[in-house]
Amino acid sequence: MKICGVELKGGEAIISLLTYEGETFNVPACRKVSFSVSNSNETESIREFHFAFHKLMEDYKVDHIAIIEREQKGKLAGSATSFKLEAAIQITDLPVSLISPVAIKEQLKRNPPQVDFESLDLKRVQKNAFDVAYVQHNRIIFGKA
Repeated sequence: MKICGVELKGGEAIISLLTYEGETFNVPACRKVSFSVSNSNETESIREFHFAFHKLMEDYKVDHIAIIEREQKGKLAGSATSFKLEAAIQITDLPVSLISPVAIKEQLKRNPPQVDFESLDLKRVQKNAFDVAYVQHNRIIFGKA
């Protein structure tokens, strides 16, 4: 199974792909690390993001998308643009899961990845996206999805 982990920050969606086959996790190479939307007030910008993101999911045969949930209110609330990007991601045929940062932290504490992140062929900015993909794999493996 291939999962795309997504962290939404402002007008950017940072992604990381993670597969689990034969009891082994693998990080496949991906042509994109992030997608950004410069002007979320324009319908065409959101449509372009939607098309590019879903084309990547189709090209890499992704089975599931896991997004880090953001607060809707308060000091730590996500931006309006990030919620537009989330909606654009969710309108797909693929299953999409929203996972809270607290749940991610708890799962990583219970079952940490058996690899040093620095040794993976990922950029540092992809760490949170990798973590949410790893947590979603664990939820599926252990029947808590």
